[in-house]
Amino acid sequence: MKNALILSGGGARAAYQVGVLKALSEILPETAHNPFPIICGTSAGAINALALATHAGSFKEAVHDLTEIWSGLSINHIYCNEWLDLFKGIGKLLLSMMNEGVGRTRPIALLDNSPLAELLERTIRFENIDQAIADGDLEAVSVTAMGYSSGESVSFFQGREEFKGWRRYRRVGSPCKLKVEHLLASSAIPTIFPTVRINREYFGDGALRQLAPISPALHLGADRIFVVGVSSNRNPQHWGKRRPLRHSPSMAQIVGHMFNSAFIDSLEGDIEHLDRVNELIALIPDQVREEQSLHLRPVDSLIISPSRELDKIAGRKVRYLPPSMRFFLRAIGATTKGGGAAAASYLLFEREFCDELIELGYQDAMWEIGPLKAFFKLE
Repeated sequence: MKNALILSGGGARAAYQVGVLKALSEILPETAHNPFPIICGTSAGAINALALATHAGSFKEAVHDLTEIWSGLSINHIYCNEWLDLFKGIGKLLLSMMNEGVGRTRPIALLDNSPLAELLERTIRFENIDQAIADGDLEAVSVTAMGYSSGESVSFFQGREEFKGWRRYRRVGSPCKLKVEHLLASSAIPTIFPTVRINREYFGDGALRQLAPISPALHLGADRIFVVGVSSNRNPQHWGKRRPLRHSPSMAQIVGHMFNSAFIDSLEGDIEHLDRVNELIALIPDQVREEQSLHLRPVDSLIISPSRELDKIAGRKVRYLPPSMRFFLRAIGATTKGGGAAAASYLLFEREFCDELIELGYQDAMWEIGPLKAFFKLE
């Protein structure tokens, strides 16, 4: 049975995933190697995925180093955020209107994420992937990005030689040597960070048009999947909640819902679809499946999602941002009062926000210690 780890996108929300992984590293044996031969990540989740896949030590050591990175993070490590940088970004967006909406020298974006590229160059050891595969600790690692020309969700993966690419409706699997460019492309939040050219196409955030986030893991042979989400939507307590109407939607509130639909909703829908397919497969006798050559198999899953609303946490942490970003986010309503705290949560790469999400992920995973031990057969 092959375990797969699926880490979704969500900008700074991905700090929650680190907390869940931290709890898991304490539940597993001290010297345990990577328990996930297949690792799939999208957007910021792709960065966490590669950090695990390229680490040469034990799983506990890999998670510890990843936690250290997130705990020491500030937006200065992710994007340029001075007043001049912000005005330059706005200016480039406005000037692009004089050139049919296209950047003259580089892809247009509000923010310059060159600090993120430098951080990834320093911390991710891509050369370790082949060694991990050769040692049997890893079978494949996948990073998903969206092609702006083709409109396809492309899962770039590096794995064992026998793994071949695939093509489905708007879903493509492409074997390659993973590089920093793939991570920057996968995490390029639309209009916020610049797109990245890979081969002959420009790519952006992998959560866009990712109709089946679980699909890459299944194509790579996973039988059991461990999913770390970044939304509390799966908690029935939050279903159907309506806050008192105080004003029309702010710009940030609208953008926040657009981001949520891209980063979160497709994963939750795919999980629900997987559960339903498993129920249907259970109704088909094994003999019938063999006689009819039905290439169907049940896939076990375990999902850990936030028990608290990350938007509310983000609304309280906006004050820790530098003055330029604080002014910009408040101006567009990216606060609790403005109703757009969800939009702020994707850009809040500050220690105060990340640490609280890491602690929340740790607590949520520890509350599920029974299912976790059962899933990893530790009992």
